[in-house]
Order: sequence, then C-alpha cells, then structure tokens
Amino acid sequence: MTIKEIQEEIIDEFAMFDDWMERYEYLIELGKSLPIIDPQFKLDENLIKGCQSKVWLHSTSKEGKILFTADSDAILTKGLVALLLRVFTNQTSEDILSAKTDFIDEIGLKEHLSPTRANGLVSMLKQIKLYAIAQQAN
Repeated sequence: MTIKEIQEEIIDEFAMFDDWMERYEYLIELGKSLPIIDPQFKLDENLIKGCQSKVWLHSTSKEGKILFTADSDAILTKGLVALLLRVFTNQTSEDILSAKTDFIDEIGLKEHLSPTRANGLVSMLKQIKLYAIAQQAN
C-alpha cells in the first residue's frame, strides 16, 4: 500500500468514532498491537528528543525500504508512534520524504493532544524523516 492509501484508511477508521474518548481508546489499542522492539535498540541514541515520554525509534533497511521499530513508556504515546509506523514503515525514503502528513490534522490529532504530546508527535515525524534522509545518503 502507498503512504496515501494507508493515511486514507486511517482517516476512515477514525471517522467511525463519535467522540474523542473512543479515539483515544483506539490509539491505546494500536499501541498495544505495536510489535515489541528488540531490547538492544532501547538505547539513549534511539530516544526521540522533544518527547515528554520516552520514545525509542530504530530503523533498518531492506530491499530499498525502511523498516521501523519503536516503543514508548506511555500508553497513548505508544499508540501515536504505532500510527506513524503503520504509515511509514516498509516505504522507500523517497516516499517518506515526499509524504504529506495532513492525515494528522484530518483525524483531529493535533487539536486533541496536549501541547507536549503534539510537540512529541512532531518530533517523531521529524526523526522518521531524518532516518529517510540518512538512508538516501547511504
């Protein structure tokens, strides 16, 4: 699936919920389904700066695609990172770098997150793009 198709799927999923409490619960469930990151990647160098919670993000590449693994010590943040990984893992660096992130606004995430969580979300996106830039340099 393309990044845009995945984003549209997410927008449709969030549209099914009537209120934000249901959406928060859905995000928490997404976090619970996040594959467990290998403990060897839970290093300070993989911590995302700018997040109130601890968020570890690691990338590898396989056949021209970037694969991300992540974890967080906060359940809602874990859901946010799971959402981003669903969109960006197994994509090319070119697709990641050219992707729009309007889906975040369309599902209402930014307006319903605390300022510190919203900043953390931006930091996660920035780190994903930095990994894509690094992949292009190799």
